[in-house]
Amino acid sequence: KTSGAAGFFATAAKTVGLVTFYYTFSIGLTFYNKWMFKRFRFPLMTTCIHFITIFVLSALLRTVFGSCRKTTTTLEWGTYIKKVFLTGVASAMDIGLSNWSFVFITVSLYTMVKSSAIVFILGFSVLLRLEPPRFSIIFVVLLISGGLFMFVFESTQFNLEGFVLVLSASFIGGIRWTLSQILTQKQELGCLGNPIDLLYHLQPTMFIALFPLALSQEGNVSSSCTLGGATETRILNVFVSIIVGGAIAFMLSFSEYLLLSNTSSLTLSVSGILKEIVTLLLATSYNGDQLTPLNWGGFALCIFGICLHVLLKLSRGE
Repeated sequence: KTSGAAGFFATAAKTVGLVTFYYTFSIGLTFYNKWMFKRFRFPLMTTCIHFITIFVLSALLRTVFGSCRKTTTTLEWGTYIKKVFLTGVASAMDIGLSNWSFVFITVSLYTMVKSSAIVFILGFSVLLRLEPPRFSIIFVVLLISGGLFMFVFESTQFNLEGFVLVLSASFIGGIRWTLSQILTQKQELGCLGNPIDLLYHLQPTMFIALFPLALSQEGNVSSSCTLGGATETRILNVFVSIIVGGAIAFMLSFSEYLLLSNTSSLTLSVSGILKEIVTLLLATSYNGDQLTPLNWGGFALCIFGICLHVLLKLSRGE
């Protein structure tokens, strides 16, 4: 009994540590990106540079620590294209559209809409047979969707373009995290269960997927910097800020996949309940975001739906 209790507390402590690690960089990057894109309104190009930064850091860590001896040659091209490539495209679109939305919407609206990703994760989990279809899933989806509607209804800081961008990111995020769970837990994919190796393999695909969109939308970034009267010091400061954001993004991605590889996509999403509350409180306290009682009621309904799903999972011993 003692060893069983010790094992339980060790597992619990490990999970809490992973979740806290994830919270730190997730909340930090949310506010950092909002601050960054107020000053440098090229979120897609910035995100592409983040992908390069993450790739370089992953490559360095693989070299220094030898985290994975096997490389992409252990994966057949067919498997790589079907599994890794699609996951990379979904990840790029999720992150790219999320960062793009920061140009238009507040942190509070972003946080609320992104929390709806669990609806799409549930949907794709059922579609890919990772989760059996149940009436309770439909009920939870309706609760969360109703909460989302209440939150955006008559919002004084609502922006349709930003809302569509972040909602699209949430939808793609459902695909991303469902595929990521499969990717990290499939034994035949070998070392991709290691977060650093997974990031190393995903970044080139993510860059290739997002860069054409960034080029079409923000192709004037060079002329804006050189012809807009920006000094060398200003350009250097922007570049350093982007690299710092990339380093934070690396730590966030590492913490996400570390948590995912040890749990599941659902656990990753559900563990964000407290994070969403903290983020929303910080946004209203320090960013000046304005929320009505109806908005808070919608947020509470959304959180209730997520908590209900957790309780149902626990009651079924899943």
